Amino acid sequence: MSTQYKIYLDACCLNRLFDDQTQSRIYLEAQAITTILNQCRSATWKLLNSSALIAELNQTPDLERLKNVKKLLSIAKIKVINSAFIVDRADQLQKLGFSSYDATHIASAERAEADIFLTTDDRLLKKAQKNSQLITVKTNNPVQWLAEVIQAENSNDENAT
Repeated sequence: MSTQYKIYLDACCLNRLFDDQTQSRIYLEAQAITTILNQCRSATWKLLNSSALIAELNQTPDLERLKNVKKLLSIAKIKVINSAFIVDRADQLQKLGFSSYDATHIASAERAEADIFLTTDDRLLKKAQKNSQLITVKTNNPVQWLAEVIQAENSNDENAT
């Protein structure tokens, strides 16, 4: 996989690996996220971290889960620190109906010029798609996005031969 992506995984994605894997959807999303994190570990892609992610994750009551999620995030090479830009942008996004955490995550991803903002939250995805003209970061579910990336890489390989 040759393209260098900057990826923002929201708290739902980071927690997905520790959810009940007996449900097919959760299992598939966890597998996609694991693949994405492996690409970030190998420095093929870059994982983003943010003040907003740390703040939301620190609300996790299960301390063992929190420790495990923070370990995943430790491979992030770029951390987006809260700023006036992010606060102002999050306010604009909240006026569109995003929750304060979701708005701050999207604003952080925009600020870092992420290539993709990934979430497993269907309501957030639906809202982001509805407002796609007003959001400067592409938003998707990790399974769908990874499938698109793999498909694009494969068609590039075929074109190169």
